[in-house]
Amino acid sequence: MINVLFVCLGNICRSPMAEAVFRHQVKKQGLEEKITVDSAGTGDWHIGEAPHEGTCQLLQEKQIDYSDIQARQVTKKDLEQFDYIIAMDMDNLAYLQKLADDEKKPKLMKLLDFVPDSPLENVPDPYFTGNFDEVYEMVQKGCARILEQIKEETAQ
Repeated sequence: MINVLFVCLGNICRSPMAEAVFRHQVKKQGLEEKITVDSAGTGDWHIGEAPHEGTCQLLQEKQIDYSDIQARQVTKKDLEQFDYIIAMDMDNLAYLQKLADDEKKPKLMKLLDFVPDSPLENVPDPYFTGNFDEVYEMVQKGCARILEQIKEETAQ
């Protein structure tokens, strides 16, 4: 089983969107028995909350299920359980790198590392920008490429 975790700041906008989109893509390819997906935030402000209304509205429009997603904070145990931990920006990645010990490091990357043609390095936070459509496009493209990479790596 391959375990994938998406991480942003509060776990209400970007990472739950990525979790829902990636889970949707995994399900469409019939890989839900091989890949699990979750999301978390580096901060604790929104623990237990549903995704932001902007994320919910966009996912509803795209007919992507997000009904079981609830905000939680990333833990050191996550670093042991997940094979891929995908941060939305450099600050999230730096937090995860500090949290990780050197013994067992999952693959820690930024989402846009998978989108080499992106003019941005970090996924902007729509909590502050309000641009959920822009974030969705980045998330959708990044998730598709992550899934392709996982399929290639596990086929070997």
